[in-house]
Amino acid sequence: MRNLKTLGLVLVAVMAGSLSMASVAEDKIAVVDIAQAIFSSNAAQTSIKQAQTSADFVALKAKFEGSVADFQALAKEAETKRLTWSQEQAQSHQKKMEYVKADADLARQKIQAEQKQLEQRIMQELGPVAQEALQEVVKEEGISILLRADAVLVAGQESNVTAKVADRLNKKTK
Repeated sequence: MRNLKTLGLVLVAVMAGSLSMASVAEDKIAVVDIAQAIFSSNAAQTSIKQAQTSADFVALKAKFEGSVADFQALAKEAETKRLTWSQEQAQSHQKKMEYVKADADLARQKIQAEQKQLEQRIMQELGPVAQEALQEVVKEEGISILLRADAVLVAGQESNVTAKVADRLNKKTK
């Protein structure tokens, strides 16, 4: 199936005039997931651990977990006592639950924003080094056609150079 897919891609390229049949036999096709290579690198993992253990992040996570626990406790209380409450008590309790849920949602949004900001910072810091590592791997492996892994339906593990790029990135960022 992989060979059929590769042949299909190559035939499309030949028909488009960008490759000759002689060069097809010599071309080495590979795939890479550059983001995976970057985020699996030691430097990225260190940055992620540092961010997750920072006082601000720990406090934010505790706030989220506390709000979720409070919401669950309020829901359990409502489940057991709702039939004995007056309409005003039920409405008051419902309002408390909404406030606690809003607190949890806000903390979750802040955590997600922090994570996104961290991802962007890592990509910005390691992106240029990862591109260098990728170019070196392409040259060493004799790759003439490199595709993004997410743009390929089927590719054998032997054609995926993501781990090699991550390893090279680790060597460059020691």
